[in-house]
Amino acid sequence: MHKSDLHSYLRAARESLVWKLDGLAEYDVRRPLTPTGTNLLGLVKHLAGVELGYFGDCFDRPHGESLPWIEKAAEDNADMWATPDESREQIVALYRRAWAHADATIEELSLDAAGHVAWWPADRNPVTLHRILVHVLSETNRHAGHADIVRELIDGAVGRRSGDVLPSDEASWWEEYRGRLERAARQAQGA
Repeated sequence: MHKSDLHSYLRAARESLVWKLDGLAEYDVRRPLTPTGTNLLGLVKHLAGVELGYFGDCFDRPHGESLPWIEKAAEDNADMWATPDESREQIVALYRRAWAHADATIEELSLDAAGHVAWWPADRNPVTLHRILVHVLSETNRHAGHADIVRELIDGAVGRRSGDVLPSDEASWWEEYRGRLERAARQAQGA
């Protein structure tokens, strides 16, 4: 039961992240919207490598995917953005293949199955499938949260999925709400 609950939350977080790309132009899924370059397609690319590494390499379950952006010779943060020759379709397809590989690992191994994370220090190894599942679920949700903010900055779309119920879909409601928060922040500061 615990494994199926964790797995269900991971699946939901994955879908939420990919949904953030829906309806956007190629430029919008790639453009950096934070000082550190956070962008939607880069988040998807990064998490594809995360799932393949943690649910593949760590449990000695080869995935057969070429991930040049995680090799030692790769430039820093190469997994956090898409090059012009990496299409959205390729990256999303890679992420979905990573899901399938990870899902097979999760389904076939017990939560106490032992693994080894080569890039973690020795004192954090060995690991269990349970620990890796919690770690990847946490990382996926963290990056899905980044995607929430980035997507809202692009076109105002919010929520975990299409049709989420929010207090209002009126821009004027959100403008008043944001203004109220700004006033409260200034009042708390003593301004």
